[in-house]
Amino acid sequence: MSEKEYTSNNANRRATWLELFYDLVFVVVIFQLAHKLEEDISLNGFLGFLALFVPVWWSWIGAAFYATRFDTDDLGHRILVLLQMVGAAFLAVYVSDAFGEGSVGFALSYAAIRIILVLEYVRTGTSKSFSSATSLIRQNSIGYLIAAIMWIISAFVPPPFRFVLWGIGLVIDFATPIVVGKLHSQFAPHKSHLPERMGLFTILVLGESILEVVLGISNTDFDIYSMLVLGLSLGISFSLWWLYFDGVDGAPISVLREKGKIGVYSLWLFGHFPLVVAITSVGVGLGYIMSKVHVLVLSYIEQWLVCGSVALALGAQGVLHLSSAYSYLYNGSVQDFRVSIRWATYRIISVAMILLIPVLRIPLPPLSLVCILTAICAAQIVIDLKQHPYQRRSQALK
Repeated sequence: MSEKEYTSNNANRRATWLELFYDLVFVVVIFQLAHKLEEDISLNGFLGFLALFVPVWWSWIGAAFYATRFDTDDLGHRILVLLQMVGAAFLAVYVSDAFGEGSVGFALSYAAIRIILVLEYVRTGTSKSFSSATSLIRQNSIGYLIAAIMWIISAFVPPPFRFVLWGIGLVIDFATPIVVGKLHSQFAPHKSHLPERMGLFTILVLGESILEVVLGISNTDFDIYSMLVLGLSLGISFSLWWLYFDGVDGAPISVLREKGKIGVYSLWLFGHFPLVVAITSVGVGLGYIMSKVHVLVLSYIEQWLVCGSVALALGAQGVLHLSSAYSYLYNGSVQDFRVSIRWATYRIISVAMILLIPVLRIPLPPLSLVCILTAICAAQIVIDLKQHPYQRRSQALK
């Protein structure tokens, strides 16, 4: 298959039912991760939550990238995806104690997912349909296999050296796509399929954030006051959904395919990691507030959890807008570049405003805090509505 044929065959790539089914097991993994953060909302607890989120997210990314390029949806592929789901299910089992007695199980579960991914690449490499992608397939297979071996070895090494091997394995995992280099542009993900998959994962973690809020209110007295906090908390999640999906597009992938600009594309891809981490921790923070909705003043740690998470979510969206802005610049769309830069600037300003609350240690009850956060998020929506491309088109028709 030539590069031109590859592009043509992927012209209408959309998420398959199998991909959506695969996502379901990660709902459980993310829920377990969120539960782990609930048990320890300190800085150390958050850093542990963040560290474990990396292999979980990268497991999902590996499957998404393989599917967007080489998904054949035949019997062999379905069986291998099922085996990956089993591995992800074991991740969910062990992630809550991944730094304790469950560390061996967590390491072997992650290694199993990556080895199955390697088997998928090897299987694809034997197909004549993807003969022109042999170099990409070979380099990915070797890199991911070496990383998986590091995780397997770690299961037989005592802590803390076990976790050092985890880090080395992740470095190899992340370095593999970088080593592949320009092959990414030759076999780039489709500009609508991959953004759709990233959006679906974002919806997944948004659903988890809503679940955390609902579970939080089940642990407190339900009255007018708690109803107000519940409504405002859901308003924050709704705002994060609105702001992300009104700005999502495949511009960075288009630049990768047409211009070979890997840097802009990488900024867009890895900008999603802090976003999904933040949305998950937003849910934990809001759920924590709901369970303590009648306290007079939130503690310093509680303020940092909620404010820091919302700020990180908006900051990550700012990074995504920057990646889109430079994509538009490469494509010569100056107007869209300016709009995306403005959006990124507004997100950064909102981050600074939100972080002033915990930095200055302003004593606030739960209702006051969620009112402020909801107002800041709502202000971002109002600003965006005035500059959104859909809005510009509707005005042009008048």
